[in-house]
Amino acid sequence: MKVIFNQDVKGKGKKGEMKDVSEGYARNYLFKHNLAVEATAGNVKNLKAKQESDEKKAQQELEDAKKFKEQLENTKVTVTAKAGEAGRLFGAVSTKQIAEQLKDMGMKVDKRKIELDQPIRTLGVTKTPIKVHKEVTAVVDVHVVEE
Repeated sequence: MKVIFNQDVKGKGKKGEMKDVSEGYARNYLFKHNLAVEATAGNVKNLKAKQESDEKKAQQELEDAKKFKEQLENTKVTVTAKAGEAGRLFGAVSTKQIAEQLKDMGMKVDKRKIELDQPIRTLGVTKTPIKVHKEVTAVVDVHVVEE
């Protein structure tokens, strides 16, 4: 019997997938627990419409992410910090400080999306990657100046 899964079922199928399963398994378990529906013509049509809608939504999110990337790359973030001899900082500039500066500029970025290998410990400009979307990464100049 062909079914369309409403949720992921371990070892059987993922949400939105159409598969062949035994009739007893479908009727006694999948349908009873609302994990799947029978693959009738109407349900298949609804599944395809939902997939197209999700595809359009994903495409729109990607376009928005690319626009936001352009906006981010055209900005320069300036962070002030206390420094000692030879431009070494007391402490470090963290992703939280960078996210707060971006927020003050009107761009909301989650600090977990800022990909610093190590915290910034020197004065000057540092190229910092920010993951805007799973396929889009912006590189922002973070300028650290002495307080």
